[in-house]
Amino acid sequence: MISRLRGIVLEKNPPVVVLDVHGVGYEAQVSMQTFYILPAVGEEAALYTQLVVREDAHLLFGFGSREERETFRALVKVSGIGAKSALGILSTLASDELAAAIAAEDIKRLTAAPGIGKKTAERMVLELRGKLAGSGNAAGLFTAETADSNEDIINTLLALGYTDKEARTACKNIPAGTDISEGVRLALKNML
Repeated sequence: MISRLRGIVLEKNPPVVVLDVHGVGYEAQVSMQTFYILPAVGEEAALYTQLVVREDAHLLFGFGSREERETFRALVKVSGIGAKSALGILSTLASDELAAAIAAEDIKRLTAAPGIGKKTAERMVLELRGKLAGSGNAAGLFTAETADSNEDIINTLLALGYTDKEARTACKNIPAGTDISEGVRLALKNML
């Protein structure tokens, strides 16, 4: 089992990263969360890894933290979620955001991940409730009430090109019931 790699970044082509570890190039698929925190080509990086063996391939997945790797391992145990789907979920939601969404049973937020429909999201909630790191801290970063009341503001920010994480972080302190135009103004101000 390959558990961790430390080496020089040779290539960065989302979602693939190649690390040179003492002359051997390891290709790993990473979530976009991990991709954005990796250093530039030519610099040293470390990844926690998970090797997935299939009939037709051996695939190496890389993660920026142990928590992200543990979340990946939990996701692939859910019926209907494979390694690529799990990576897509982790590209859309950070580990703590995923734990918060599952704790709040926020199906709408879970279906924002590519390839995840309502039934799969419901299965995730059922099978992962209380099992993810960070799921024990109330509702994580966002309460279900705040997420629901600011959903229109978040969707507007997404339409403007911001990522889901940026939009939700910017809306976290906006009072429930704020109208959309005022909410967008406050969210943009929070991003400065």
